[in-house]
Amino acid sequence: MSIKPTLILAAAAALAGLSSSCNIQPGGSGLAAYHAYDLPTKLPSNPGNVRVKVSLSKQRAYVMEGATVLLAMPVSIGTTATPTPSGNFTIFSKEQKHRAATHGYAYSGGEVKQTFLAKKPTGWSFKGTPMPYWCEFKPNYGFHTGWVKHQPCTHGCIRMHENLSPKFFRLVRTGTPVNIAYSQAEDATVTVPLPPDAGPLPDYQGSMYVGDGYFSQHKAPNFN
Repeated sequence: MSIKPTLILAAAAALAGLSSSCNIQPGGSGLAAYHAYDLPTKLPSNPGNVRVKVSLSKQRAYVMEGATVLLAMPVSIGTTATPTPSGNFTIFSKEQKHRAATHGYAYSGGEVKQTFLAKKPTGWSFKGTPMPYWCEFKPNYGFHTGWVKHQPCTHGCIRMHENLSPKFFRLVRTGTPVNIAYSQAEDATVTVPLPPDAGPLPDYQGSMYVGDGYFSQHKAPNFN
């Protein structure tokens, strides 16, 4: 999850120029459409047969049961400087309310500052960056909720739309295999509509990330 230079904002502000993700800037349009975005999802007949395929070139993730696509979704992946690892992995840890250990938000009174734990101002409290619906496939790398941008923007994690991450979390389990490659066969056969690019969208206020609000910032998941 990318970290911007330290910013201070009022926790009560309606919108903040701070982002816990892809250098989101305030202003722009499409936030309502972003919130409304959702994709059809099927539950597996046999959860033990579920596997995940990630296409780095298309920024797509496919949750499969055999040849059946249960969920096909856009994702945000790492930049060339901080790439998402490729290869075969296994999901070995799941945590719905996961927080980063080293970066996040310092807060004091009505002020919130995005920073690293090591740089927390003296006397301020600290909460790690929220990474809802965390599914770890390599130490310190996981799938999790975050703003989805139309180009690579993460520090290597795979970021999912807020309405799709609860579905992904339900479909996979510890032991689910994950293949991450430049491309996948499904790239040529499966159409995945995109949400608005999160790049120009306003971020949530800092209090959303310091509290538990971001962990429930999604629709109730529905399955076919």
